[in-house]
Amino acid sequence: MDLTNTSVKPYFIIKGMSDNPKLQLPFFLLMLLIYLVTLGGNMTILLLIVLDHHLHTPMYFFLGNVSTLDLSCSTVTLHKALVTYLSGDRTVSFGSCFAQIFLFLSLTCDELLILTAMSYDRYVAICNPLRYNVVMNSKACFILASASWVMGFLNIMPVFVEISLFTCYTSLEVNHFFCDVIPVLKLTCNDTSNLELYIIIEGVLLASFTPFILTFISYVFIISTILRIRSSIGRRKAFYTCSSHLTVVILLYGTLCYQYFRPITLVSLESSKVSSLFNTAAVPILNPLIYSLKNKDVIAAMRKLLGCFKTNRVQVKNKK
Repeated sequence: MDLTNTSVKPYFIIKGMSDNPKLQLPFFLLMLLIYLVTLGGNMTILLLIVLDHHLHTPMYFFLGNVSTLDLSCSTVTLHKALVTYLSGDRTVSFGSCFAQIFLFLSLTCDELLILTAMSYDRYVAICNPLRYNVVMNSKACFILASASWVMGFLNIMPVFVEISLFTCYTSLEVNHFFCDVIPVLKLTCNDTSNLELYIIIEGVLLASFTPFILTFISYVFIISTILRIRSSIGRRKAFYTCSSHLTVVILLYGTLCYQYFRPITLVSLESSKVSSLFNTAAVPILNPLIYSLKNKDVIAAMRKLLGCFKTNRVQVKNKK
């Protein structure tokens, strides 16, 4: 279908993960489980950070931002898929589709910048520990977090504006389970060369490559400092403090490289759906697990919170 008139653009049709009717329920249950686990894990991290004063430090402040971004990103991408499986309505308005693209890309960019701020925090903690409290004070943390959020949304604004101006589509069916930039670009018959160039220059080089380089430089100094520690116990302890963050960085950049850092003409939408599901669902699930299982402070805070719940339940029973 060739849609050359902007007035004939009421909605897109979201294809979903599969056309097979027998697979609709399993995919719905899978996505619902993923979303509930993501919600539970990240809400738990946020609750622990708010309630336990031992976690009121720069590292956990940034971790709280990461959990908020993971929750938001999962909600933005999975909510329409869940509603579609429940209602059977696969349509999404053009405005909602473009908003979903903008929010997903902005939140992803925000997370890369927050992870960069976390790498700087780890750099100061390990390479300059005596000045850590002075450098990473509450004002500095707030500025770094705020700048990351604002820059993430501003970086994606030109992409959102350009896509919203498209007037011609060869089809209205988006071969994905949510509105992502590549599946929508594959539908348009407008000239996308300028937008693709912008995505490469700004999206890849600035929004992704620059945070990666800054994170890489931080870890060069971190690893260099750790290797100079004479005690093996000291080296192990120093590396342990940044291992969770490094794991999350490798996981996120790995999935993004596979998903977006290729020419659009070479991208297979079927494989892209699988990688998108991993990036938008599995990564937000793994983040709280990585930080909780590898972090003694989080484990201690969780045990303390569970102990409070048990004490309160016993007190309620005794009153009855």
